[in-house]
Amino acid sequence: QVRLVESGGGLAQPGGSLRLSCAASGLSLTEYNIGWFRQTPQTEREGLSCISRHDSKPTYFGSAVGRFTISKDSNKNIVYLQMNDLKPDDAATYSCAADQKPCDRIWDWNWGTSWGHGTQVTVSS
Repeated sequence: QVRLVESGGGLAQPGGSLRLSCAASGLSLTEYNIGWFRQTPQTEREGLSCISRHDSKPTYFGSAVGRFTISKDSNKNIVYLQMNDLKPDDAATYSCAADQKPCDRIWDWNWGTSWGHGTQVTVSS
């Protein structure tokens, strides 16, 4: 059974940093691409970043470019999202998902065959 569990969310000050983790079980990070997404009650799901199963190549989109870094530890089966220079607009529920579809398609509506429940990020002084 595939399971993805996010952690690392919480309260950060503007300009601060958080590192999110996505712990995977029931699948191998060498067989699945892992994407990070965020959403608020007022916004649609936003694809932020994805790391390739084959060569760990990172891909970034929109708000993540230049501020977020995705990485993975295949031995521990964990994918990380390092978020720097956080802004109030970054407040959201952050989720990870797994799929064998390419990372450059994470904005497709059906990307993500398995999803975690999310971790909440709040950015406030």
